[in-house]
Amino acid sequence: MGSKINQLLQQWPPGNVATLRWLNTQGVDHRLADKYVQSGWLERVGHGAYKRAGASVDWFGAVHALQAQLALAIHPGGITAIELRGYTHDLSLGARAVVLFGNPGTKLPAWFEAHAWSRPVTLVTTGVFAGTEKTTSTVPVDEVDLEVATLERAALEMMYLVPKRQSYEEAYQVMESLTSLRPKAVQHLLECCSSVKTKRVFMHAAERANHSWLKHLDLSKVDFGSGRRTIHAGGRLDKKYDLVVADPAQS
Repeated sequence: MGSKINQLLQQWPPGNVATLRWLNTQGVDHRLADKYVQSGWLERVGHGAYKRAGASVDWFGAVHALQAQLALAIHPGGITAIELRGYTHDLSLGARAVVLFGNPGTKLPAWFEAHAWSRPVTLVTTGVFAGTEKTTSTVPVDEVDLEVATLERAALEMMYLVPKRQSYEEAYQVMESLTSLRPKAVQHLLECCSSVKTKRVFMHAAERANHSWLKHLDLSKVDFGSGRRTIHAGGRLDKKYDLVVADPAQS
């Protein structure tokens, strides 16, 4: 057993949670995993999930396991992705919940939801971005590589959550910092996104911020729907996008 556990520990990615599925690929079934726990080599994170004894693991090591070991189509998105990419340094995020995005019907394993991570984690499932090309890329978080929403997708995800789960005022502050979004990526996302409100709020905020990349967009190809959308009752009407929203300068 000694050589097998040594080999396992050498293969163990730093900072990562190991699921039973991954352990199986390493020749370790649940009975052997239990023996390793009893021998003090491993510790349980929850049912079907383990960490090296004495190791510190956090939400990002667990999310990596969901992505790489369980092949769940989830990723850190919205303001979390923008934070991980270093664009929210002027905001005090504190212990803000980590926002994961997934396809409709996606569920987190019980061990993930039951564990007390350093920050709360919430999963948003939506199909409004269906049909988009690959809109994540790898970001290192400590020693863990995560697939994280690109800035362009994260910005639209952030606006998707306005106003119920994300304040418009903060979203606008973040939008002001997004001076280098790629017009081609933004165009693709706007054309594919099926949420009228999301697209209108995104464009309203981007135009208020007067970003230079806006001039490279072709909005004639974007369906902005019809009918008024209200983010803040009693707010100011943006006639171009038929959107009622508070003025950030006065909020």
